[in-house]
Amino acid sequence: MRPLYCADADERVVVSLHLHWFLPTYGDSRNLMAGGHGSTMTGDRTADLRYLKQLAGAAEINGFEAVLTPTGQWCEDAWLSTAMLVETTETLKFLVALRPGLTSPTLAAQMASTMQWQSKGRLLINVVTGGESIEQRAYGDYLAKDARYERCGEFLDIVRRLWTTPEPFSFNGKHLRVDDAFLARRPETVPPVFFGGSSPAAGAVASRFADTYLTWGEAPAAVAEKLKWIRGLAAAHDRTLTYGIRLHIIARETSQAAWAEADRLLAGLDPARVADAQAALAKSESEGQRRMRELHGGGADYSQSRDARSLEIHPNLWSGVGLVRGGAGTALVGSYDEVADRIAEYAALGLDHFILSGYPHVEEAFHVGDGVRPALARRGLLGTSENTTEPVRGAFLPDLEPTPAS
Repeated sequence: MRPLYCADADERVVVSLHLHWFLPTYGDSRNLMAGGHGSTMTGDRTADLRYLKQLAGAAEINGFEAVLTPTGQWCEDAWLSTAMLVETTETLKFLVALRPGLTSPTLAAQMASTMQWQSKGRLLINVVTGGESIEQRAYGDYLAKDARYERCGEFLDIVRRLWTTPEPFSFNGKHLRVDDAFLARRPETVPPVFFGGSSPAAGAVASRFADTYLTWGEAPAAVAEKLKWIRGLAAAHDRTLTYGIRLHIIARETSQAAWAEADRLLAGLDPARVADAQAALAKSESEGQRRMRELHGGGADYSQSRDARSLEIHPNLWSGVGLVRGGAGTALVGSYDEVADRIAEYAALGLDHFILSGYPHVEEAFHVGDGVRPALARRGLLGTSENTTEPVRGAFLPDLEPTPAS
């Protein structure tokens, strides 16, 4: 494998890429979907169990390691949705989003341990503290944002102790308290904890309790600054994290075809819907959401030009998704080789987890599997297990051997 190195790390660290996909339990579509992160979100393809099975199968067939399953009022329950898919898959892992504070830490640790046992070690956890107070209050949670992060740290402290400590223990924190807590079955493999957030309160929690820090897709220079920030915070606790990025993707055989698809998605937007979405997202308490809106000027760039290329904020990095979608609002757009080059550029910063998605998710998974994965393998970014140069052989075909170099 050709090594990549963390550009800002004190030591050079070899990066091994992990590709993940997304499970849109709120529905799917061939078009950009408005909503999310506190707003209603639905697709014209219903995400019933039959469709979710197809999605999970497409992800597994195309070599994705795991699927991220969202949490919130705008989607279906992540635990139940993924639990129903364990038996329909063989190797696919499930990156299940959960919100601390809405569930007892002991119950959450027990649920994760059960899932890890029954799935034979295929659980990963994505901790979502909750960036919108209005949505948290709908669940009965009235803490302010910074207090939610304080509680999140206590929650993760308790959960990790439950996963790793055989003896009962008590915890008396500012927000959470348990007495004589323990699990009858602790996980043989502790589920890795993925965690994202751009505020100082988020960084404090991530540096102490996360295994993998996640960022939404900004330009590489901005991502590098964020990783440098988290690395510094983690080093203060004598910890080393891994890093990941959440991106949408529009990959085709040619750059022209990919940008034509981006133009089609953009042309399908209603300007009034874009304005409404941006007005709603402007009220968000999330620092990450503020950064996403800045990438397209809160919709101003779209108002000035309806050409997809006008929203290209870095080569092959497109901010158009964030015009109507809360949360991750950027996409990699380009030919299979161009997208692979951009992934390599991010990987060189020290990112090794890439959580991708596309519209619609079944079809786009095959574009990644058929085109992007081989391009990454040719660059040596997926290890040595994926051989893309083996000649086709068959009963009626000659035994073709590579021509010796002259």
